[in-house]
Amino acid sequence: QELAHPTISNDPLSGITTMGVADLDELGNPEAVSLASQPIPNPVSAPSFQGGSTNFGSGDIDVERHCTLGEPVTETIMRDLRSIKEKLVFVMRPMKSSEAGAHRLKDWDLWGPLILCLALGMILAAEAPTSNQASYAFADVFVIVWVGSAVVTLNALLLEGKVSFFQTVCVLGYCLFPLVVAAFCAMLMRIDWLKVVFVALGLTWAASASAGFVSELVPLERKLLGLYPVWLFYVAIAWMIL
Repeated sequence: QELAHPTISNDPLSGITTMGVADLDELGNPEAVSLASQPIPNPVSAPSFQGGSTNFGSGDIDVERHCTLGEPVTETIMRDLRSIKEKLVFVMRPMKSSEAGAHRLKDWDLWGPLILCLALGMILAAEAPTSNQASYAFADVFVIVWVGSAVVTLNALLLEGKVSFFQTVCVLGYCLFPLVVAAFCAMLMRIDWLKVVFVALGLTWAASASAGFVSELVPLERKLLGLYPVWLFYVAIAWMIL
């Protein structure tokens, strides 16, 4: 009897492609058949998160809500503008602050502080008598904000607080808003005693807005030690405006 010779294919993948569910069935392995017949799930792209405070709970993560790679640019800009607006409203109403508003400030971003520092720098530069002093005044705003944020962060860490540098920049920057408004009103009025009144009100408002956030970062018995450099920071900004 003549034996049938197996045909050899020139395709190197022929041995792989012909090995399928039917061959596994012939081997009498139903579990392997069930595994091979299951569809392979599509890979899910990793979501990108904005801000520094992202809470990963025990539940499922909503990828559709957090992923921003496929959304239009205008939607991204509008979401950032809404976030800036909510934080400014929280700063302007420190007495009516809620836990949700404080959590909103903890979810840091640097757009608001950048805009407020630019605005304050341009106001101080416009009031400077010479161009050299205008450039120094504009640069001093950014130097004081960054150095002050580093000092406040280091002080909070030494007091066994839980805070990051960019979180401090966000809070101190957004709480500059009352002082920026005071500087703008003083520039329009150009009356010395009104300027002092506006700056004093802005200083009180900014310090009270930041006090609620900073006091949550340090232990209760060290609250005054944590607030001292924050008040000193806003006093330095107010002195620059005067």
